[in-house]
Amino acid sequence: MAAPAVPEQLPPPPQRGEENGCENSPSSGESGEEKGESSYQRSRCKLENLLNKSMRIRMTDGRTLVGCFLCTDRDCNVILGSAQEYLKPTDSFSAGEPRVLGLAMVPGHHIVSIEVELESLASLQYL
Repeated sequence: MAAPAVPEQLPPPPQRGEENGCENSPSSGESGEEKGESSYQRSRCKLENLLNKSMRIRMTDGRTLVGCFLCTDRDCNVILGSAQEYLKPTDSFSAGEPRVLGLAMVPGHHIVSIEVELESLASLQYL
């Protein structure tokens, strides 16, 4: 007989701020620790600040994808919008010529590094 399913434990709902528990402006020098804000909420806020920013993702096979960060999940899979693929420089095709992918899902276990593009980072106010 199969074991009964155990319900997944979810974090408690936010007690203050916006619906998602994220306040974009800290008030008068208080840190997240002083407010009792969990590391989960701080991490979520940082991720939310990166939404719709241009990202460069390097993959294990040497390819690089550049696109707009749309979402991620618990397995670190990333969805990029308007993505372009750049091949590694050792390939026979020109390394500078991108291939347009559009909407792309990058499996988390293939990600080597993620960078936020500078022009996109300059528009961040609360990172």
